[in-house]
Amino acid sequence: MQKTLLYKILAILALTVLICLPLAMIQSTIRERSDFRAEAVASIAADSVREQSIIGPVMVIPYTDEFDVTVPVANDATKSETVKRSVSRVHLVFPNQLNVEGKFDTDYRYRGIHRVLFYSGQHKLTGDFDLPLKSALPRANSLSRITLGQVSIAVGIEDVRGIRNIPTIAWGKQSIEFQQGTGSIALGSGLHADLPAMDLEQTARVPFAFNLGLDGIERQHFSPVGRNNQVSLTSKWPHPQFAGNFLPSTKDRVINDDGFKANWAISSLSTAAQQQLLALQNGAASADAAQAGQAAAARAAVQVDRFSVAFIEPVNVYSLAERATKYGLLFVALTFAAFFIFEILKRLPIHPVQYLLVGMALVLFFLLLVGLSEHIQFVVAYAIASTACILLLGFYLSFVLRNWMRGLGFGVALTVLYGALYGLLVSENNALVLGSILLFAVLGAIMVATRKVDWYQVGKTDAEPVTVVS
Repeated sequence: MQKTLLYKILAILALTVLICLPLAMIQSTIRERSDFRAEAVASIAADSVREQSIIGPVMVIPYTDEFDVTVPVANDATKSETVKRSVSRVHLVFPNQLNVEGKFDTDYRYRGIHRVLFYSGQHKLTGDFDLPLKSALPRANSLSRITLGQVSIAVGIEDVRGIRNIPTIAWGKQSIEFQQGTGSIALGSGLHADLPAMDLEQTARVPFAFNLGLDGIERQHFSPVGRNNQVSLTSKWPHPQFAGNFLPSTKDRVINDDGFKANWAISSLSTAAQQQLLALQNGAASADAAQAGQAAAARAAVQVDRFSVAFIEPVNVYSLAERATKYGLLFVALTFAAFFIFEILKRLPIHPVQYLLVGMALVLFFLLLVGLSEHIQFVVAYAIASTACILLLGFYLSFVLRNWMRGLGFGVALTVLYGALYGLLVSENNALVLGSILLFAVLGAIMVATRKVDWYQVGKTDAEPVTVVS
């Protein structure tokens, strides 16, 4: 290989490596802008309301368990005496049937240029409870005496700031207004409604119903605490994302431009939510006052089974822009390769400075893309940024290559390249196969274009024509 050709290749490789520096800086800028958006979400959540989680309703039965124990007499191990002891306990009773019908409206809240999806949910909860027998409550022994406290129905709510109204529960034939707090460390924050006095001497099934208006941002969680759980959620938002321990039934799930409707049917046989809540409650009961903080921390560390629906943006501009920059080096390498092949075939030298200017224009496309996409739709921002770069490079190359037709040809090639990149971005699941096809097509085009070039003759002198094998 001639020294001139070798020097040219080394110069192109050095410029390609140099272009990686501004690409890395742009990737860092995109990550910083993404962090700013996360801070905006956290700021809105701190000022208004967070993601929401509903646990319940659950019947909370506080009671005192009194029992007798025999202990040695002090200073005389040969004698014993009977003393009375008492323990305060809280027992949780879960619904036999739990039905939830939820409907969501969505809107935006803004912090600077960043917007966060905000939802307003209206939920109707119905079902029934099987009241337990007093004698069946956990106790120290069969002879212990139980004194019931104030029994209540509690609903755990992640962020009570999102409660829009004061709900009233229909309990049997009575209507009872909810109050603050749950009375159970297992449920955390939320609401409770004190039930009328009951002796729990005989079993009974009591129906309940109440409406709950609850606001939140981006995601709503539910825990299936009933023996049988039927949940139906609807919204006009067309881009839901279902997650958690359970997914909605595929048979009844509908997602289209008019919104979504999803249904869950979950039995207590398929979830450990009840056992997890009981374990949390029993763990809290065994902790003394000095360990209350540890009990609260333990509750935060345990994730009760749940499922969720997220109201997501169809396009995350920062993730798409970051993915686009990962193809930036490929853009530059393909363009430089095209220039190099053009030099070989047309014997029209291109200066390294001209390579560098074209490379910088290609790199600035990504910065222009993320800047515009923060204010307008991503597809529009992509069209504007790519059109601006194509026109600039087409105009510049028509002079560099000393022919406007050549500049136009490179502009068309860049249009195809930008179109292929957009296809890679919007088809994440097919990105690998599309990228492989693109690279194969580019390699094939280079091999076809240079199939008759005598590489031993390339770069001898600028005056000598390139020898082509016939």
